[in-house]
Amino acid sequence: MSGRSEAYRRYAADSSLVLGGLAAILLQVADPVVAHGVASSSGFARDPLRRLRHTLTYVYAISLGSPAQRALAARAVDAAHTRVPGARDAAPQLWVAATLARVGVRAHELLHGPLDDALADEVHAASAELGMSLQLPAELWPADRAAFDRYWEETVAGLRVTRDARGVAAELLSARAAPWWVRLLLPAAREFTALLLPPRLREDYGIPWHPRRARAVLGVARVVVRVTPRRLRELPSRRLLAALRLGP
Repeated sequence: MSGRSEAYRRYAADSSLVLGGLAAILLQVADPVVAHGVASSSGFARDPLRRLRHTLTYVYAISLGSPAQRALAARAVDAAHTRVPGARDAAPQLWVAATLARVGVRAHELLHGPLDDALADEVHAASAELGMSLQLPAELWPADRAAFDRYWEETVAGLRVTRDARGVAAELLSARAAPWWVRLLLPAAREFTALLLPPRLREDYGIPWHPRRARAVLGVARVVVRVTPRRLRELPSRRLLAALRLGP
């Protein structure tokens, strides 16, 4: 994506941020409109890796892709949304984009340390495109990080974990349809997810809070990220964008 700094591109291409994926989904479906739409989408939890691949393709295309890749990814998501109740409404799109932005930054903070102010401002501005590439009007995205924080706190206070949300969470946290290696990593993923969720939502979802385990998982994750070459951490973004160029 033209006009973005190299620091932003390095931030957006780092696949270690995907460790926040479960938390982002659970935050999203704590909005009852989003939860109902997701629950009505039969393939969401039954094929979690396919869903993850599609979401990452969209995020990488909007954040790092060419105009053609951005347009292609947006059309694919928009077409999928036509079958999901409420998915094309502005308020749910704003919330979904906000969760991707906030969880990405929080995962970076936990794994790498805080962003500097210039990069944090750039990430905030660029994250608007995640919604605006669909139906989100530009004026609905919070004007700056302070406005975003206010929107976030107000929205989180009004979230409600419904039966639909609990059903989605149960499928995701059990990963019954996932490959064996995903299920093997699931206990650690739950601990990392618990770190990222607000305490009230964590309790409403029935996710146990084990501070010592969470610190241990975070410590291991930091070491793994530190010893993994950046080129390898950026491989998923390169592969998914290359596949998008080739088409289905």
